[in-house]
Parts: sequence; structure tokens; C-alpha cells
Amino acid sequence: MAADQKQKPAEASKNYKGFVAGVFSGIAKLTVGHPFDTVKVRLQTTDATRFSGPLQCVVQTVRNEGVRGLYKGATPPLVGWMFMDSIMLGSLTVYRRLLAENVFYRHLTPSLPGSTTSPPEKEGPIAATSHAAAHLPSYGHGLAGVMAGGTVSFIAAPVEHVKARLQIQYSAKKAERLYSGPLDCVRKIYGAHGVAGVYKGLSATLLFRSFFFFWWGSYDVLTRALKDRTSLSAPAINFWAGGLSAQVFWLTSYPSDVVKQRIMTDPMGGKLNDGTPRFKNWWQAAQTVYREGGAKGYWRGFVPCFLRAFPANAMALVAFEGVMRVLP
Repeated sequence: MAADQKQKPAEASKNYKGFVAGVFSGIAKLTVGHPFDTVKVRLQTTDATRFSGPLQCVVQTVRNEGVRGLYKGATPPLVGWMFMDSIMLGSLTVYRRLLAENVFYRHLTPSLPGSTTSPPEKEGPIAATSHAAAHLPSYGHGLAGVMAGGTVSFIAAPVEHVKARLQIQYSAKKAERLYSGPLDCVRKIYGAHGVAGVYKGLSATLLFRSFFFFWWGSYDVLTRALKDRTSLSAPAINFWAGGLSAQVFWLTSYPSDVVKQRIMTDPMGGKLNDGTPRFKNWWQAAQTVYREGGAKGYWRGFVPCFLRAFPANAMALVAFEGVMRVLP
């Protein structure tokens, strides 16, 4: 009983660290990755008649809208990524511990609190998680990733919806845009379609984030391999494992992201008066992507996404793990 009572404050502290460190992860991710994301979304939501590829998209955007055009829609993800990464990485830390203590308990008993074995400090892919969670099997980390992805989807869906609609406004003149900014976008969508309109694309977001299984499962595999087979420092391991695992995630999830973006940028109609909706459900959007571009259509915009994945997520995880290590 005494051991259990001593463990509770420590676990609460570790949970708190995950949520705080996630804020810094979100800031790093947006700073490095948003220009790539703007190009990705524009390619995903247009055909080859507008942009032949990512380079032309970048050139035309900078020429017509300036460098600031690459950061269109950055305000919602700046706030959103801070909040989203806090929720995602904080909940990931909690789910890892819960899975370790309640699902994989029998496999981890020698390492659990109260045992005669003294756990080493700062071990495993997330430095400040419990010793038991650090010894989850890789698929246990993947399952925790799916659960964290589902949790954060309820924050991510409206943030990504607003961001996408702002990113596809091509006019350099504010007067010619339907939305003057993120708050105006939310106000107009909510006024015309209510909460359901703001959360357009939620089911597609939940599906997309189920692929977090591959992200966090591979992050664990890569972290352990780099730790065992190299002499890299902890930040260097975080950087390489974070960047490479993010690319594993995008290789598996990208087609679902294309469909999600089509749904989120589809005209909503009604009082919003932005056009006629094209898709009634996810399947119709997926069929349209194939009809317009074949199998290649599911990979349109992949190059800027793939290029963004490594630096943005590598720096995000360096920031996250670094803060986790220094927080008291």
C-alpha cells in the first residue's frame, strides 16, 4: 500500500510533463512545417491544370501572395498545434502507462512499481514516462498512439477544417476572400451550419489518425535500435527516430489524408453560399479522387508532405523529449 501511495504523485507529475512538453512540440512543428503543409493542401485540393507540381505551387504562391502566402491559415494551427500536441502527447503518455499497468501487466511485472527491481531512470522512447510504459512492446506503443489519435481528433478536426479552408483562398486581396481570418471562418460556418458544420470531416479525421499506430510503433522500434546500436546522444536519437517514424506514418496514411482534405474543402452550400456540396460521405470523396486522378490521385501533394514530415516532426519530438527531460 505504501508503495502505491508513493507512486501516485510521481505518476501525476509525469502526466503533467507530457501535456506541458506537448505545447513546445506544437510550436516547433508549426514553425518548420506550415509552408510545406500549405503546398500539400493546395495540391491535394486542385488538379494539374492549376499547379503541375510542388515547385510551381511554391513559385506561384510567393509570386502572387508573397512569402506570407505560404503561412496562410497559420493562426489556427499555431494555437491548435500547441493545444493538439499537448493533448496528443500528454494523453499518449497516460495511455502508455494505463496499457502497461492493465493490459501488459503480466509481461512487465518485474519492472512495475513495488517490485524488488530498481528501475533505471530515463529509459525508453519517452524519457519521463513510467518504467513500465517504457517497456511496452512496440505494438503496445502503437495501440497507445491510436487511442491518443482518437482523443486529439476532437480538437484536430475543427482546427484542420478551418486551416484547410483558409489555405485554399487564392486571392491576395482580403476583400475577395470569403473568410477574412480564422475567427471569421468559424463564425460564418457556425452561423450557416452549426456545430456539425464546424466539425465537418470528423469521421475522416478519426480514420486518418488511426494510422498513428504505425507512427508510435515505429518510433519505439527506431528509438530502441538507435539506442542499442549507436552512440548517439538522446536528442539525436529523438531527432532521427522522430523524423523517420513520421515518414513511416505518412507512407501508410497519406491516401486517407487526401480524402480528408477533399471533404474539409468541399463547398458547404446553404446560407454560406460557397457552392454546391459534392460529397455526401467519405466513400464518395474517395471515389472522386480515383475518378479524377486514378491511383496517383491519392498521392497528389505527397512530395511536400514527405519533405515536411522529417524536419517538422523531428524537431517537434526533440522539443518534446527535451522539455520532458528538464521539467522538474
